[in-house]
Amino acid sequence: MSAARQVVVEADGGSRGNPGPAGYGAVVIDPATGEPLAEAAEYIGVATNNVAEYRGLIAGLTAAKALFPDAGDALRVHVRMDSKLVVEQMSGRWKIKHPDMKPLAARAAAVLPPSSVTYEWIPRAQNKHADRLANEAMDAGRDGRQWEASASTAALDAPARPASTPPPAQGPPGDQAAGAARARAALAAARGAAADTLFPVPEPGVPDTTVPAPAPGQPAGAAPEAPGASRQQPAGAPQVGWGSAPDLGAPATLVLLRHGETALTPEKRFSGSGGTDPGLSATGRSQADRAAEHFAALGTVQEIVSSPLRRCRETAAAVAGRLGLDVRIDEDLRETDFGAWEGLTFGEVRERYGDDLTAWLASPDTAPTGGGESFAEVAERVADARDRIVARYAGRTVLLVTHVTPVKTLVRLALGAPPEALFRMELSAASISTVAYYGDGNASVRLLNDTSHLR
Repeated sequence: MSAARQVVVEADGGSRGNPGPAGYGAVVIDPATGEPLAEAAEYIGVATNNVAEYRGLIAGLTAAKALFPDAGDALRVHVRMDSKLVVEQMSGRWKIKHPDMKPLAARAAAVLPPSSVTYEWIPRAQNKHADRLANEAMDAGRDGRQWEASASTAALDAPARPASTPPPAQGPPGDQAAGAARARAALAAARGAAADTLFPVPEPGVPDTTVPAPAPGQPAGAAPEAPGASRQQPAGAPQVGWGSAPDLGAPATLVLLRHGETALTPEKRFSGSGGTDPGLSATGRSQADRAAEHFAALGTVQEIVSSPLRRCRETAAAVAGRLGLDVRIDEDLRETDFGAWEGLTFGEVRERYGDDLTAWLASPDTAPTGGGESFAEVAERVADARDRIVARYAGRTVLLVTHVTPVKTLVRLALGAPPEALFRMELSAASISTVAYYGDGNASVRLLNDTSHLR
């Protein structure tokens, strides 16, 4: 039997436009020394971020296999990516719904035996080598040439990978099992071998948080999901006490501002991303101005990110004008698409679509009538936005101007609360909530539904 060979693959992909000119990068690393063994990168034309990320994964796995062609089943690959989507889908915890992703996931799963590959989410700051390779590939495509390994400087931008450093805590910032991942990393550090932390033997009484690929015969993403639990980690994970936490530096603080009122708000009508896209009413404009005064007095907001819907853009513009900041738009911060319920009151929906409403209230996986979004689907894209924003603005205070469902979802995920918690939170127009995200993956809800600035 061949001796086990262990390598780490870090992969990334990007698109300048999403979709737009895209490329991927991947690096194979020796886990014992941290040294890169092989690099791969390619400009792939116009594609989305997710397609590019999957292509990077396929390239990384292929490069690892090529390094040890005779290893067979003895090759063990630990994949690290900052794409939560790819990690969760390839781990089998999230369903693969997009038709463009299914064949790519199948290609990735076919490179090596599923039992030979494990997956780990890492913050973008820890994936600089692969990110740099992807950007080099996109630069090459822009200039009408192919990426060349001999001209790459990506390794110079890569973070140091000392052999004694345990892997980062798994899971996106604020998810429930982050404490368990931190405890696992501490145990690994005590044992002292980097290869053991990446390819570990579970300690008695400590949950195994390393995620293997789906078993043979079970396609990636095919595992059944608990209702609405696609972004939740296993319940009951032990938490590490505050007293034992290292100095993690300043958190990324997300200040969550719900937009001001529209004409539909006081009538309590469904107003999502599939309706008329109303602007602020006179009351809503006054609320936005008061929020702007409040944030100007505090002087703490450093960045502003907004939903693309008009009511949020108008609210964000009022604040940005007072603070002298630009507003970035993130499509994933938009409100739920309520389908045929858009513009209706709760009572009108109950009268017209009673059975559908009952099913929707009972399950976060149920979408509104007429092709709207389920809360589970909204949670996936909101968590994607959170991961991007936290990685981009680490240590900074960011104002997110968004809607009821995204704000409640961010709070719910930070608390590790079940999906039904969405129905147990009050969120007023122009209210402020705050969540801080720390470097170890833990989160702290600091404020919820504060309207004192409106009085």
